[in-house]
Amino acid sequence: MTEEQTKFGFTQFAENWNGRLAMLGFVIGLATEFLTGQGILSQIGLM
Repeated sequence: MTEEQTKFGFTQFAENWNGRLAMLGFVIGLATEFLTGQGILSQIGLM
């Protein structure tokens, strides 16, 4: 029972939040590229 309530490690709770934040970052990255007309690497000066 205690393993289901823990919030650290590879739990379903942590994996759900990791997936949600990854999708949010991807959408923000695409929107930034669309609005500025530059890729992410050019925006941070690597290209």
